Amino acid sequence: MPMDPLSDILALLKPRNHMSAGFDAGGEWSIVFPDQQNSIKVGAVVSGGCWLAVEGVVDAVRLEAGDCFILPSGSPFRLASDLRLPSRTASEVFHAARDGGVVIHNGGGETFLISSRFALDPVYAALLLRMLPPIVRLRDAPEQAALHWSVERMMQELRHPQPGGFLVVQHLAQMMLVQALRRYLRDAPADGTGWLFALNDRRMMAAIGAIHADPAHRWTLGELAVRVGMSRSSFAAKFKAAVGATPIEYLTRWRMLLAADRLAVARDPVSAIALSLGYESESAFSTAFKRVMGCAPRRHASRSETGKAAEAPLPEVVHAGRRRS
Repeated sequence: MPMDPLSDILALLKPRNHMSAGFDAGGEWSIVFPDQQNSIKVGAVVSGGCWLAVEGVVDAVRLEAGDCFILPSGSPFRLASDLRLPSRTASEVFHAARDGGVVIHNGGGETFLISSRFALDPVYAALLLRMLPPIVRLRDAPEQAALHWSVERMMQELRHPQPGGFLVVQHLAQMMLVQALRRYLRDAPADGTGWLFALNDRRMMAAIGAIHADPAHRWTLGELAVRVGMSRSSFAAKFKAAVGATPIEYLTRWRMLLAADRLAVARDPVSAIALSLGYESESAFSTAFKRVMGCAPRRHASRSETGKAAEAPLPEVVHAGRRRS
């Protein structure tokens, strides 16, 4: 099965599940979670309910059984039966579940939730994190059966550990992340601008998919327009409005993100990367790389070796459907 744009970008982000755990609480409680730095948290309430408050966000949200949530901002947050209560730190409460499992708090039995925290490659984290609001609440709905299945399976794995459970939980966590993003995308604001929101449009997704499938191809505006069955002018206007960049700008930036990843991970020669991405000369590629990424290819590679690679530029800078200034 071929890759699709969302899978491509998640592969580039390399989400690594640092911890999945269950939380079974009773009585009154409040827990504060520190700065999550370049990570995204996905969780679900299996039974009961609680409040969720994120630092810097005015309104807390109430989560009930069946609800899922995504926290992409990396900001400190609180989960509580009552937000007026003094909080304990997550490290105090979850120290016994650093390797997974279920934490029972205040005897348990009233609220049960599971959550997974993913660390993202810091160079590319903004590709996704800036696209989402600080709190994504996914209300329980019959059509999210796949997400329910992943949540229920993870609950069982955490409650009743079995051989191979660590790997199963890792895969279930990845499934939860993708399914939660799919559900958010389905209900995303109609006026959202950015690559994620553009995937809601069949023709824009086809154009982005074509670029991702063959980034070395010398795509032209006319060729992409024909590919998606639109006139050249209509396609250009629609793509720019949906994605926040022209098709050729998106193509160039996607090529440079792929190149940056290969420079950092595979340590491929610049000349080989240039040729594989459709550039006839290393100098033409290097010029494009410096324009998009802000430094020369070899400079980027050396920064990656020291862990100081610059944050990758976005094909567009948007947030929750509103273009940022």
